[in-house]
Amino acid sequence: AGKSNARCSFYLDRIPRAVESEVRDRLRHMPAVALLGPRQVGKTTLARAIAGGLGPGALYVDLERPADRRKLEDPDAYLRAAGRRLCVIDEVQRAPGLFETLRGVIDDRRAAGDRAGHFLLLGSASLDLMRQASESLAGRIAHVEMEAVGIRDAAAAGIESEELWVRGGFPESLIAPGDPESLAWRTDFIRSYLERDVPMFAPRMPAETLGRLWTMLAHEQGAPLNGARLASGLGVSAPAVARYVDLLVDLLLVRRLRPWAGKVGKRLVRAPRTYVRDSGIVHALLGLGELDHLLGHPVAGPSWEGFAIENLVSAAGRGRLPSFYRTRNGAEIDLLIERGGAVEMAIEIKRSPAAPLSRGFHAACDVLQPREKYLVHGGTDRWPRPNGVTAVGLLELTEHLVATN
Repeated sequence: AGKSNARCSFYLDRIPRAVESEVRDRLRHMPAVALLGPRQVGKTTLARAIAGGLGPGALYVDLERPADRRKLEDPDAYLRAAGRRLCVIDEVQRAPGLFETLRGVIDDRRAAGDRAGHFLLLGSASLDLMRQASESLAGRIAHVEMEAVGIRDAAAAGIESEELWVRGGFPESLIAPGDPESLAWRTDFIRSYLERDVPMFAPRMPAETLGRLWTMLAHEQGAPLNGARLASGLGVSAPAVARYVDLLVDLLLVRRLRPWAGKVGKRLVRAPRTYVRDSGIVHALLGLGELDHLLGHPVAGPSWEGFAIENLVSAAGRGRLPSFYRTRNGAEIDLLIERGGAVEMAIEIKRSPAAPLSRGFHAACDVLQPREKYLVHGGTDRWPRPNGVTAVGLLELTEHLVATN
């Protein structure tokens, strides 16, 4: 047990988070920063590190703790008493009425010449929190999304990409002493979301049904969203399925990858594709705790595709638009990266470096004329493929995307 705890502490201390520099930069320029991400993704650890680096005076308030909620019974008095210190407020969506008070405190500090670095707000639901904050703190707040540990962060900590894929990027799952402990953590995480978070965010949604939907989406990782078929399998209406998917997207647990929106005179598939965002959660929902179990399961290919897409979309940054392309006659590109209205990259995703490129990929590239074409794979080698395609490892392509942001 001592060795296991030492390993956990070692890796938690060593896993860098690329988002940290972005949060620090936003705090230098904005009065408030909202750091958004699912529970247990590392927001609190990161916020405490940032606050600690600013000196001993920073405040930390966790709105899940009754004692801390009592501190904010008179939020105006408490926050003004903090003076110029940074105040970190965790699980801020639990106090939606707080944003009006924050606006007054920020405006008064601005008037006194203190224009940035007042509040770091941590939240677990993106759309609702962004709506609340945008209504009250327009022009005063920046939003930053914190995702699970990605391939670049893991590589910097000496964690193999295959281990990251199997266990996913939630830190406690990733640094668990063994695969059984990692799977147990993820299973508990899923149960906690269904038993605690769903009733809090959507009290009228049946948690059991949402759990079944979550598992169905894991089975169909990367498939076009078919609300009618999912509704039939769950015994609910199609509008209900749409609400359930919206909640999972809002909680940053599921990604809807939109189809390419351009017009090329072809019959394009318009249904979005859905991905359970963390590969480790995909595997836990399906009871796959080890690499051997995963490789023998039909979800292995779609799971690795989703893993690659999460890393590539994160590396692409805000200035680029991700989508996929598919026509009804089979022309298809797994991931498009657009910038400034032009298709910058067309990316085919195959875990095996030896996988062939489909004719549909080349046909789609002939229509869209991307500037760069890649086959991204699970290895590390790089070599040219026919028709201007470059085969490249996932880590290298994410680094290229970051470097060209």
